[in-house]
Amino acid sequence: MTSSTRGRRPARTSNGAGRQNFAPPGAQRPEPVDYAIEIPAAITIHDLADMMGLNPIEVIKEFMRNGFMYTINEVVEHETAALVADSLGFDVLPLAEPDKQAGSLVISPDGEDPDLLEARPPVVTILGHVDHGKTTLLDSLRNSDVVSGEAGGITQHIGAYQIDFDGSPISFLDTPGHEAFTAMRARGAQVTDIAILVIAADDGIMPQTIEAIDHVKAAGVPIVVAINKIDRLDADTERVKRQLAEQDLLIEEWGGDVIAVPISALRGDGISDLLENVMVVAEIGELKANPQRSARGVVVEARIDKQRGTIATVLVQTGTLSVGDNIVLGEVRGRVKAMFTDRGRRIKSAGPSQPVEILGVSGLPQAGDVLETTPDDKTARQIVEERQRLREIKFGSGPTLEDVYTRIESGEVKTLNLIVKTDVQGTVDAVRNALERLNNEQTKVTLIHAASGSITESDILLAVASKAIVIAFNSRIEPGARSLASQEGVDIRFYSIIYNLVDDVERALTGLLDPVYRDVLEGRATVRAIFSLGRRAKAAGFYVNDGRITRDSKIHVLRSGQELHVGPIQSLKHFRDDVREVATGFEGGVTLEGFHDYEEDDVLEAYRTVQES
Repeated sequence: MTSSTRGRRPARTSNGAGRQNFAPPGAQRPEPVDYAIEIPAAITIHDLADMMGLNPIEVIKEFMRNGFMYTINEVVEHETAALVADSLGFDVLPLAEPDKQAGSLVISPDGEDPDLLEARPPVVTILGHVDHGKTTLLDSLRNSDVVSGEAGGITQHIGAYQIDFDGSPISFLDTPGHEAFTAMRARGAQVTDIAILVIAADDGIMPQTIEAIDHVKAAGVPIVVAINKIDRLDADTERVKRQLAEQDLLIEEWGGDVIAVPISALRGDGISDLLENVMVVAEIGELKANPQRSARGVVVEARIDKQRGTIATVLVQTGTLSVGDNIVLGEVRGRVKAMFTDRGRRIKSAGPSQPVEILGVSGLPQAGDVLETTPDDKTARQIVEERQRLREIKFGSGPTLEDVYTRIESGEVKTLNLIVKTDVQGTVDAVRNALERLNNEQTKVTLIHAASGSITESDILLAVASKAIVIAFNSRIEPGARSLASQEGVDIRFYSIIYNLVDDVERALTGLLDPVYRDVLEGRATVRAIFSLGRRAKAAGFYVNDGRITRDSKIHVLRSGQELHVGPIQSLKHFRDDVREVATGFEGGVTLEGFHDYEEDDVLEAYRTVQES
């Protein structure tokens, strides 16, 4: 960068040792001198780049290389910024202690000036077992919102909406369940301030309720329990309270801190009491945001409309989003052309905790993608291109048993988080007790979730969000979960003997576990035809849906979700030619060692074996 590039920014020189020094603009380059920068307690990526005289895109790339996924307007702490500045060749001055008597600026935990922070509405997610009244409660809440109702207004079911309760707005996320709740966390978006757990008074706590509780606990979100269907003759609220205590959720009247409100979502009984308690929890949380800064938010859902194109439902978390803003949402970009509320009303701007539909996005973002505004379209394009280029590189992938000890020693993690799935319910307690006996002053094993059944995509998402390892004891994994685990780098361990399970975990905690090998998904194909090669031998004609099938792949044959065979490839062809691989969108033929019973629509998943680093 030359001295004429920008303002008074210092010009870069080199000291010949890989570090960079700077000289004042307009001057001849002097002999190398140390140049130190002073980074505050919190700083945006843009301001950090400006301080170092670098292009923000280059700084974002360096954050990515160091394992941090940040965007241009995101605020980072001093330690993180100093680490990246040092890797770019800068000397960073130590952070000075704030001088309260001198009236120095105090920085809040999220990097905002406290004087600019204002109270914001709470964001609430409703979770619960199927048929326990979650949907009925959502409808009851929307219908009770008479204050913000508009004559002729059209209520849009956009996955998020805001109601007015006694003059105070409350935002609700209408997610399909705890899987969607955790999917957002897995992508780095902590959206929810309060979780309402709906439990039917006649059914009590069910397996899906326990799963929802574990997901919310892992997120560290306050829980308000809505004991629903109290109008039923067989309702038993006391039993629900006892079951809550068994899940370590002790209600207030029993000396705990969990609020439980009896309601009838069908009749509307207790709804006002429920909302009052939500506002109490919100007040305790002192929820604040800075509406004056550039907007940051999260994608709740996205869809394609035939007339209007891509429509993204976003929840603004801080700042103000305005029509005309350039935005990046995950790996897509756009410019806000129009915004609508859940009532269908067109608006020009949206503040913190407000859900809106936006038009003007170039592609289809994923739920949980973070929304950021950028200074211009060029910056947005560069950020998206860099993210797409680095998509295959996994930073911050989940821990493995082999590296747990190193992570604990370095302070990166304080506990070993585990998700345990067993074949039957009776085994859960046995595994839980055996693992909890490993806890001591130096190390701790935390069971994020433990249940019977197969490993599902929900388990994998929870593992991603909680940086956990999945332990399967005599339990199988569903095909979709296997693919997701491979994609997200989640470590899954299979055991059939409890001694081996406990021994491996104990060895991991003491740093003695040897590296192991794991399978990584390379591609997926669908069988479209079967060819006879003789009396018994058959070949499968396939089409590659995604990824690639390589000659040295290990093939998993799946039919209706069930795994039929796992084995190596005997031959791989494209038309009549032997090939080393068949890529996405191409057809090929394959024979497998020890398997000939192909059927059309069978799924072929190709895996390669890699050693855990």
